[in-house]
Amino acid sequence: MRIKGKNFDGEGGEEEEQKLVVGYALTLKKKKSFLQPEFERLACKKGILFVAIDVNLPLSDQGPFDIILHKLLGKEWGDIVEDYRQTHPEVTVIDPPYAIQHLHNRQSMLQDVVDLNLSDFHGRVGVPKQMVIMKDPLSIPDEVAKAGLKLPLVAKPLVVDGSAKSHELFLACDWSSLSELEPPLVLQEFVNHDGILFKIYIVGDAIKVVRRFSLSNVNQCQLAKVPGIFPFPRVSSAAASADDADLDPRVAELPPRPLLERLSKELRHRLGLRLFNIDMIREHGTRDIFYVIDINYFPGYGKMPDYEVIFTDFLLTFKKKKYRAISCED
Repeated sequence: MRIKGKNFDGEGGEEEEQKLVVGYALTLKKKKSFLQPEFERLACKKGILFVAIDVNLPLSDQGPFDIILHKLLGKEWGDIVEDYRQTHPEVTVIDPPYAIQHLHNRQSMLQDVVDLNLSDFHGRVGVPKQMVIMKDPLSIPDEVAKAGLKLPLVAKPLVVDGSAKSHELFLACDWSSLSELEPPLVLQEFVNHDGILFKIYIVGDAIKVVRRFSLSNVNQCQLAKVPGIFPFPRVSSAAASADDADLDPRVAELPPRPLLERLSKELRHRLGLRLFNIDMIREHGTRDIFYVIDINYFPGYGKMPDYEVIFTDFLLTFKKKKYRAISCED
């Protein structure tokens, strides 16, 4: 899109200025948290224009767009975006629906971390031992015993579909209570991590890490006293921030930067995604043993410090590419 403006010498002439047009398809809740006024103002000053996509109209009849940002669920929407990608290769779609789908399954989302084998690169990164239960709750205790998993276990719905239920997590503290869980689900060994979780936000090449309070350590004596299944709150709320808390320096120390850069670069490549975050913990009593416990697509960037600047800079990289392409055509 081009807009009229003044010449640089201040005379009343006109010139054409290139705008980077970003079409977005987001839920109302996502739009409110992401497109905050300060962010829109900064983006506008930098020549970025956000335009809402009408999901009730053909996507090809809208625009023209330089970029499409989206986070809507459903196969129908995914097919629409994928068809658009194929017929409009000049438009950058962030991100491809098939790549996003990979993170909707908690079994497959962490496999890429396992395949990385980051066992000796400024620390070790792995995944807690886990298993998938597809059906028959009564068989869960036997299946867990056969797999060799140890209590306590974190129970997570297998499918991440954006609903509140898909984010409900439970801590199972005794064998008999395991049969009360509702498959399909993932059971993951709980790793003591001193009650601190690192949320690693990825925005293209940029990395931002924040600390969040998480579950406290659990010992065997506590397990014996509190049998059953217990829900625990999500740690994604801003109120759970631990960045300003008075923490033991050994607990508060962020993961090494080279490790995070290697991990994010590899996952960007393997996942084929530009926008995601990684939930990581450090094993209690260690300095360099880390576990990735979850990966989320297009997370709540509005809770990330300085997100307005970071995301604007990210979008501006596409504006530069656009100018280069126009220059080549000229």
